[in-house]
Amino acid sequence: MIDRQLLERICCDPKVMVGKPAIKGTRLTVDYVLNLLGHGSTIDEILDEYDGLEREDIQACL
Repeated sequence: MIDRQLLERICCDPKVMVGKPAIKGTRLTVDYVLNLLGHGSTIDEILDEYDGLEREDIQACL
């Protein structure tokens, strides 16, 4: 998936999470996902925890 397509999965809306970059259609912020990864969670663990989240969503955060 090319960078432009990945970035389309991220939105900044002042009405959602105070405008922090978040995965489109969710209330999961990019910094939250990065924090999970930084503290040792695997991509598969995150995908199991959050229904509807796709691997490409996490790639977009990275």
